Amino acid sequence: MGRYFKNIFDAVRTILIGMRITARHLFTPSVTIQYPDVKLKLPARARNRLYVNMDDCIGCDQCSMACPVNCITIETIKSTSDVDLGVTSVGSKKRLYVPVFDIDIAKCCYCGLCVYPCPTECIKMTEVFEFSEYERENLIYNFATMTPAEVDDAKRKLAASESTAATKPAPASRGTNS
Repeated sequence: MGRYFKNIFDAVRTILIGMRITARHLFTPSVTIQYPDVKLKLPARARNRLYVNMDDCIGCDQCSMACPVNCITIETIKSTSDVDLGVTSVGSKKRLYVPVFDIDIAKCCYCGLCVYPCPTECIKMTEVFEFSEYERENLIYNFATMTPAEVDDAKRKLAASESTAATKPAPASRGTNS
């Protein structure tokens, strides 16, 4: 009979312990953020959506090599000597066309390893974290700015330049035979 009352006492005691925690939160004022209208301030080093400034991209492929999940696809076309592609914001001369620069955000693990090796600092993590989509194909972001006509023109110029360089005879060396 004593065990019966002890079990009842233990049950009431544990319920009161749980209710004490509930009562503590019951009388504290709640802090509710109305999410779509009010957004929390993100930490300074938050890792979110990637952005690529194609005006600064030199096509070095460092970000793609650093990516542990291979979500970055870069294709480049060598420019000819008669074309000036300009310079980046940090002063690096651009020597390659970048017709394809795709990031598959569905694969991205937001590690930020692609940001640091970029010599021109053209790839950055932004503060945008809301990018849900209904179709998986919509999570592949295309950052390249070249049109198909510009890509064809660049390939044609490169092929013409390479064919003239291949037909041109190599300069003879002026060494003396001793």
